[in-house]
Amino acid sequence: MDIIQATGRKRETYQVRLEYSLLWECAMGIAAVTNTPLLHTLEKPADEWKRLKASLSEDMLGHLAFVEKHNTWKALLQLLHQEAFASLSAFLAYIERLPPRELKSICLPYLGTEHQDSRQQAASGDRKAVQELQELTSGNPFFPAYIDFICKTDPAELKRHLAEVMSGWHEAVIEPEAERLLAVLTRDCEAKRSMRQRMAPEELVEWATGGVAYSPEPSVHRVLLIPQIVYRPWTIEADIEGTKVFHYPVASDSIHPADKYLPDASLVLRHKALGDEIRLRILKLLAEEDRSLQDLTDRLNMGKSTIHHHLKLLRAARLVDIRDAKYRVKTKAIDTLAQELADYLRQDE
Repeated sequence: MDIIQATGRKRETYQVRLEYSLLWECAMGIAAVTNTPLLHTLEKPADEWKRLKASLSEDMLGHLAFVEKHNTWKALLQLLHQEAFASLSAFLAYIERLPPRELKSICLPYLGTEHQDSRQQAASGDRKAVQELQELTSGNPFFPAYIDFICKTDPAELKRHLAEVMSGWHEAVIEPEAERLLAVLTRDCEAKRSMRQRMAPEELVEWATGGVAYSPEPSVHRVLLIPQIVYRPWTIEADIEGTKVFHYPVASDSIHPADKYLPDASLVLRHKALGDEIRLRILKLLAEEDRSLQDLTDRLNMGKSTIHHHLKLLRAARLVDIRDAKYRVKTKAIDTLAQELADYLRQDE
Protein backbone atom coordinates (compact mmCIF):
# COMPACT_ATOMS: atom_id res chain seq x y z
CA MET A 1 0.00 0.00 0.00
CA ASP A 2 1.32 3.47 -0.92
CA ILE A 3 1.14 6.16 1.76
CA ILE A 4 1.33 9.90 1.27
CA GLN A 5 3.06 11.52 4.23
CA ALA A 6 1.01 14.51 5.39
CA THR A 7 2.76 14.93 8.72
CA GLY A 8 6.11 16.26 9.81
CA ARG A 9 5.92 14.61 13.21
CA LYS A 10 8.77 12.23 13.99
CA ARG A 11 8.32 8.90 15.72
CA GLU A 12 8.35 9.49 19.45
CA THR A 13 10.91 7.81 21.66
CA TYR A 14 11.95 8.03 25.29
CA GLN A 15 14.51 10.11 27.15
CA VAL A 16 17.43 8.34 28.80
CA ARG A 17 18.56 9.32 32.28
CA LEU A 18 21.59 7.93 34.11
CA GLU A 19 21.93 7.62 37.88
CA TYR A 20 24.35 5.86 40.19
CA SER A 21 24.99 5.53 43.91
CA LEU A 22 26.42 3.15 46.48
CA LEU A 23 22.89 2.62 47.78
CA TRP A 24 21.86 1.07 44.47
CA GLU A 25 24.97 -1.11 44.58
CA CYS A 26 24.12 -2.11 48.16
CA ALA A 27 20.58 -3.20 47.28
CA MET A 28 21.79 -5.03 44.17
CA GLY A 29 24.35 -6.90 46.28
CA ILE A 30 21.59 -8.08 48.61
CA ALA A 31 19.58 -9.17 45.57
CA ALA A 32 22.55 -11.04 44.10
CA VAL A 33 23.69 -12.93 47.20
CA THR A 34 20.14 -14.16 47.89
CA ASN A 35 19.51 -15.39 44.35
CA THR A 36 21.02 -18.82 45.02
CA PRO A 37 20.06 -20.46 41.67
CA LEU A 38 21.82 -17.66 39.77
CA LEU A 39 24.83 -17.19 42.03
CA HIS A 40 27.13 -19.48 40.02
CA THR A 41 26.53 -17.39 36.87
CA LEU A 42 27.80 -14.15 38.41
CA GLU A 43 31.27 -12.80 37.75
CA LYS A 44 32.32 -13.01 41.40
CA PRO A 45 33.57 -16.60 41.97
CA ALA A 46 31.52 -18.94 44.17
CA ASP A 47 34.36 -19.17 46.70
CA GLU A 48 34.27 -15.42 47.22
CA TRP A 49 30.54 -15.47 47.88
CA LYS A 50 31.11 -18.31 50.34
CA ARG A 51 33.86 -16.40 52.18
CA LEU A 52 31.70 -13.29 52.27
CA LYS A 53 28.78 -15.14 53.83
CA ALA A 54 31.11 -16.74 56.39
CA SER A 55 32.24 -13.27 57.52
CA LEU A 56 28.70 -12.05 58.25
CA SER A 57 27.00 -12.11 61.63
CA GLU A 58 24.29 -14.65 62.46
CA ASP A 59 21.76 -11.82 62.60
CA MET A 60 22.74 -10.64 59.11
CA LEU A 61 22.60 -14.16 57.72
CA GLY A 62 19.11 -14.44 59.18
CA HIS A 63 18.04 -11.28 57.37
CA LEU A 64 19.53 -12.55 54.10
CA ALA A 65 17.60 -15.81 54.50
CA PHE A 66 14.47 -13.70 54.99
CA VAL A 67 15.27 -11.76 51.80
CA GLU A 68 15.70 -15.02 49.89
CA LYS A 69 12.39 -16.37 51.17
CA HIS A 70 10.31 -13.23 50.55
CA ASN A 71 12.32 -11.34 47.86
CA THR A 72 12.43 -8.17 49.95
CA TRP A 73 15.32 -6.89 47.80
CA LYS A 74 12.49 -5.78 45.50
CA ALA A 75 11.11 -3.58 48.28
CA LEU A 76 14.53 -1.94 48.71
CA LEU A 77 14.75 -1.12 45.02
CA GLN A 78 11.20 0.24 44.93
CA LEU A 79 11.93 2.49 47.91
CA LEU A 80 15.23 3.74 46.48
CA HIS A 81 13.33 5.11 43.48
CA GLN A 82 11.38 7.55 45.63
CA GLU A 83 14.14 10.12 46.16
CA ALA A 84 17.78 10.82 45.36
CA PHE A 85 19.06 9.78 48.77
CA ALA A 86 22.36 11.39 49.70
CA SER A 87 23.30 8.78 52.29
CA LEU A 88 22.27 5.55 53.94
CA SER A 89 21.03 7.45 57.00
CA ALA A 90 18.77 9.59 54.79
CA PHE A 91 17.32 6.44 53.19
CA LEU A 92 16.71 4.76 56.56
CA ALA A 93 15.07 7.89 57.96
CA TYR A 94 12.77 8.00 54.94
CA ILE A 95 11.68 4.40 55.49
CA GLU A 96 11.07 5.02 59.19
CA ARG A 97 8.73 7.98 58.64
CA LEU A 98 6.61 6.34 55.92
CA PRO A 99 2.98 5.66 56.93
CA PRO A 100 2.16 1.91 56.79
CA ARG A 101 -0.14 2.08 53.77
CA GLU A 102 2.30 4.23 51.77
CA LEU A 103 5.16 1.88 52.64
CA LYS A 104 3.27 -1.14 51.32
CA SER A 105 2.02 0.69 48.24
CA ILE A 106 5.57 1.69 47.27
CA CYS A 107 6.89 -1.82 47.88
CA LEU A 108 4.26 -3.42 45.64
CA PRO A 109 5.33 -3.75 41.97
CA TYR A 110 4.16 -1.12 39.52
CA LEU A 111 1.84 -2.74 36.95
CA GLY A 112 0.65 0.27 34.96
CA THR A 113 -1.42 3.39 35.58
CA GLU A 114 -4.67 1.49 35.07
CA HIS A 115 -3.87 -0.70 38.09
CA GLN A 116 -2.77 2.02 40.51
CA ASP A 117 -6.09 2.02 42.36
CA SER A 118 -5.81 -1.74 42.91
CA ARG A 119 -2.27 -1.22 44.15
CA GLN A 120 -3.49 1.28 46.74
CA GLN A 121 -6.40 -0.94 47.79
CA ALA A 122 -4.15 -3.97 48.12
CA ALA A 123 -1.81 -1.94 50.35
CA SER A 124 -4.82 -1.22 52.55
CA GLY A 125 -5.54 -4.94 52.91
CA ASP A 126 -8.29 -5.41 50.32
CA ARG A 127 -7.99 -9.13 49.50
CA LYS A 128 -9.86 -8.77 46.21
CA ALA A 129 -7.30 -6.19 45.06
CA VAL A 130 -4.48 -8.44 46.25
CA GLN A 131 -5.85 -11.32 44.19
CA GLU A 132 -6.19 -9.04 41.17
CA LEU A 133 -2.52 -8.05 41.39
CA GLN A 134 -1.53 -11.68 41.82
CA GLU A 135 -3.47 -12.68 38.72
CA LEU A 136 -1.89 -9.88 36.73
CA THR A 137 1.58 -11.10 37.72
CA SER A 138 0.92 -14.84 37.48
CA GLY A 139 3.60 -15.18 34.80
CA ASN A 140 6.30 -13.84 37.10
CA PRO A 141 8.16 -16.46 39.18
CA PHE A 142 7.94 -14.59 42.50
CA PHE A 143 5.56 -11.61 42.25
CA PRO A 144 2.33 -13.35 43.41
CA ALA A 145 3.93 -14.62 46.64
CA TYR A 146 5.78 -11.32 47.13
CA ILE A 147 2.56 -9.32 46.74
CA ASP A 148 0.83 -11.53 49.31
CA PHE A 149 3.74 -11.13 51.73
CA ILE A 150 3.88 -7.32 51.44
CA CYS A 151 0.15 -6.96 51.96
CA LYS A 152 0.03 -9.28 54.98
CA THR A 153 3.26 -8.41 56.81
CA ASP A 154 3.45 -6.10 59.81
CA PRO A 155 4.73 -2.68 58.61
CA ALA A 156 6.91 -2.15 61.67
CA GLU A 157 8.58 -5.53 61.23
CA LEU A 158 9.09 -4.87 57.51
CA LYS A 159 10.71 -1.51 58.27
CA ARG A 160 13.01 -3.09 60.83
CA HIS A 161 14.05 -5.86 58.44
CA LEU A 162 14.71 -3.51 55.52
CA ALA A 163 16.73 -1.12 57.68
CA GLU A 164 18.84 -3.85 59.26
CA VAL A 165 19.60 -5.82 56.09
CA MET A 166 20.51 -2.63 54.20
CA SER A 167 22.66 -1.35 57.09
CA GLY A 168 24.34 -4.71 57.60
CA TRP A 169 25.29 -5.17 53.95
CA HIS A 170 26.41 -1.56 53.64
CA GLU A 171 28.70 -1.89 56.66
CA ALA A 172 30.13 -5.32 55.76
CA VAL A 173 30.45 -5.03 51.98
CA ILE A 174 30.07 -1.47 50.71
CA GLU A 175 31.95 0.66 53.24
CA PRO A 176 35.28 -1.26 53.08
CA GLU A 177 35.41 -0.68 49.30
CA ALA A 178 33.35 2.49 49.04
CA GLU A 179 36.05 4.58 47.34
CA ARG A 180 36.81 1.97 44.68
CA LEU A 181 33.15 1.12 44.02
CA LEU A 182 32.14 4.75 43.69
CA ALA A 183 35.02 5.42 41.30
CA VAL A 184 33.94 2.51 39.07
CA LEU A 185 30.29 3.61 39.02
CA THR A 186 31.28 7.22 38.33
CA ARG A 187 33.57 6.30 35.43
CA ASP A 188 30.97 4.09 33.82
CA CYS A 189 28.17 6.61 34.15
CA GLU A 190 30.34 9.34 32.67
CA ALA A 191 31.24 7.08 29.73
CA LYS A 192 27.57 6.40 29.04
CA ARG A 193 26.71 10.09 29.30
CA SER A 194 29.43 10.86 26.77
CA MET A 195 28.05 8.24 24.40
CA ARG A 196 24.54 9.63 24.89
CA GLN A 197 25.58 12.67 22.87
CA ARG A 198 26.32 10.47 19.86
CA MET A 199 23.58 7.82 20.02
CA ALA A 200 19.84 7.73 19.69
CA PRO A 201 18.11 6.71 22.94
CA GLU A 202 17.27 3.18 21.77
CA GLU A 203 20.82 2.64 20.52
CA LEU A 204 22.26 3.84 23.82
CA VAL A 205 20.06 1.47 25.85
CA GLU A 206 21.01 -1.49 23.68
CA TRP A 207 24.70 -0.61 23.84
CA ALA A 208 24.78 0.04 27.60
CA THR A 209 22.87 -3.12 28.50
CA GLY A 210 24.88 -5.32 26.17
CA GLY A 211 22.03 -6.04 23.78
CA VAL A 212 18.63 -5.32 25.34
CA ALA A 213 16.52 -3.92 22.51
CA TYR A 214 13.87 -1.78 24.18
CA SER A 215 11.36 -0.10 21.89
CA PRO A 216 9.22 2.86 23.02
CA GLU A 217 5.95 2.09 24.79
CA PRO A 218 2.98 4.51 24.98
CA SER A 219 3.13 4.93 28.78
CA VAL A 220 6.93 5.01 29.12
CA HIS A 221 8.56 8.39 28.62
CA ARG A 222 11.92 7.75 30.29
CA VAL A 223 14.49 5.01 30.56
CA LEU A 224 16.65 5.03 33.66
CA LEU A 225 20.07 3.42 33.32
CA ILE A 226 21.77 2.51 36.61
CA PRO A 227 25.25 0.94 36.51
CA GLN A 228 25.96 -1.99 38.83
CA ILE A 229 29.05 -4.07 39.52
CA VAL A 230 27.92 -6.91 41.73
CA TYR A 231 25.38 -8.49 39.34
CA ARG A 232 27.69 -8.63 36.29
CA PRO A 233 27.10 -9.91 33.64
CA TRP A 234 23.32 -9.62 34.13
CA THR A 235 21.03 -6.69 33.41
CA ILE A 236 18.10 -6.33 35.83
CA GLU A 237 14.92 -4.80 34.40
CA ALA A 238 12.19 -3.08 36.41
CA ASP A 239 9.26 -0.68 36.04
CA ILE A 240 8.20 2.46 37.87
CA GLU A 241 5.52 4.89 36.80
CA GLY A 242 6.39 6.37 33.41
CA THR A 243 9.88 4.83 33.47
CA LYS A 244 11.61 1.63 32.43
CA VAL A 245 14.63 0.84 34.60
CA PHE A 246 17.74 -1.12 33.64
CA HIS A 247 20.41 -1.95 36.23
CA TYR A 248 23.12 -2.70 33.70
CA PRO A 249 26.59 -4.23 34.24
CA VAL A 250 29.44 -1.74 34.19
CA ALA A 251 31.97 -2.08 31.38
CA SER A 252 35.31 -3.79 32.01
CA ASP A 253 37.30 -0.62 31.34
CA SER A 254 35.36 1.13 34.11
CA ILE A 255 36.66 -1.47 36.55
CA HIS A 256 40.24 -1.47 35.24
CA PRO A 257 40.86 2.09 34.02
CA ALA A 258 44.63 1.82 34.42
CA ASP A 259 44.77 -0.77 31.66
CA LYS A 260 43.86 1.30 28.65
CA TYR A 261 44.55 -1.71 26.42
CA LEU A 262 41.83 -3.82 28.04
CA PRO A 263 38.83 -4.02 25.69
CA ASP A 264 35.36 -4.56 27.09
CA ALA A 265 34.30 -8.21 27.16
CA SER A 266 31.28 -7.54 24.95
CA LEU A 267 33.49 -5.94 22.28
CA VAL A 268 35.75 -8.99 22.23
CA LEU A 269 32.79 -11.37 22.14
CA ARG A 270 31.19 -9.61 19.19
CA HIS A 271 34.35 -9.49 17.10
CA LYS A 272 35.06 -13.15 17.84
CA ALA A 273 31.57 -13.98 16.65
CA LEU A 274 32.21 -12.11 13.41
CA GLY A 275 35.54 -13.86 12.79
CA ASP A 276 34.04 -16.85 11.01
CA GLU A 277 32.88 -17.27 7.41
CA ILE A 278 29.80 -19.35 8.26
CA ARG A 279 28.59 -16.87 10.86
CA LEU A 280 29.09 -13.98 8.44
CA ARG A 281 27.03 -15.89 5.85
CA ILE A 282 24.31 -16.39 8.45
CA LEU A 283 24.30 -12.68 9.26
CA LYS A 284 24.06 -11.82 5.57
CA LEU A 285 21.06 -14.13 5.16
CA LEU A 286 19.37 -12.72 8.24
CA ALA A 287 20.05 -9.17 7.08
CA GLU A 288 17.90 -9.96 4.04
CA GLU A 289 15.00 -11.28 6.13
CA ASP A 290 14.16 -13.15 9.34
CA ARG A 291 14.67 -16.88 8.88
CA SER A 292 13.96 -20.13 10.70
CA LEU A 293 16.62 -22.67 11.61
CA GLN A 294 15.35 -24.94 8.85
CA ASP A 295 15.57 -22.15 6.27
CA LEU A 296 19.17 -21.39 7.26
CA THR A 297 20.04 -25.07 7.16
CA ASP A 298 18.63 -25.42 3.64
CA ARG A 299 20.30 -22.24 2.40
CA LEU A 300 23.74 -23.16 3.71
CA ASN A 301 23.42 -26.89 3.05
CA MET A 302 24.72 -27.78 6.49
CA GLY A 303 23.49 -29.83 9.44
CA LYS A 304 21.09 -28.28 11.92
CA SER A 305 23.43 -28.88 14.83
CA THR A 306 26.22 -26.95 13.08
CA ILE A 307 23.97 -24.00 12.23
CA HIS A 308 22.48 -24.03 15.71
CA HIS A 309 25.99 -23.87 17.21
CA HIS A 310 26.85 -20.79 15.14
CA LEU A 311 23.52 -19.15 15.97
CA LYS A 312 24.17 -19.75 19.65
CA LEU A 313 27.48 -17.88 19.39
CA LEU A 314 25.85 -15.02 17.50
CA ARG A 315 23.09 -14.78 20.11
CA ALA A 316 25.62 -14.85 22.97
CA ALA A 317 27.35 -11.90 21.28
CA ARG A 318 23.96 -10.13 21.10
CA LEU A 319 24.19 -9.82 17.32
CA VAL A 320 21.20 -12.06 16.66
CA ASP A 321 18.01 -12.83 18.54
CA ILE A 322 14.94 -15.00 17.96
CA ARG A 323 11.27 -14.13 17.83
CA ASP A 324 8.36 -16.35 16.83
CA ALA A 325 10.74 -19.21 15.95
CA LYS A 326 12.66 -17.01 13.49
CA TYR A 327 16.15 -15.60 13.86
CA ARG A 328 16.86 -11.97 13.07
CA VAL A 329 19.81 -9.59 13.02
CA LYS A 330 20.03 -7.00 15.79
CA THR A 331 20.73 -4.16 13.40
CA LYS A 332 21.49 -1.58 16.07
CA ALA A 333 24.13 -3.83 17.63
CA ILE A 334 25.82 -4.15 14.23
CA ASP A 335 25.60 -0.41 13.61
CA THR A 336 27.26 0.50 16.94
CA LEU A 337 30.19 -1.89 16.53
CA ALA A 338 32.28 0.59 14.59
CA GLN A 339 31.68 3.30 17.19
CA GLU A 340 32.56 0.95 20.06
CA LEU A 341 35.80 -0.06 18.34
CA ALA A 342 36.65 3.57 17.55
CA ASP A 343 36.08 4.58 21.18
CA TYR A 344 38.33 1.76 22.39
CA LEU A 345 41.11 2.71 19.97
CA ARG A 346 40.92 6.40 20.93
CA GLN A 347 40.79 5.69 24.65
CA ASP A 348 43.20 7.93 26.59
CA GLU A 349 44.81 9.32 23.44
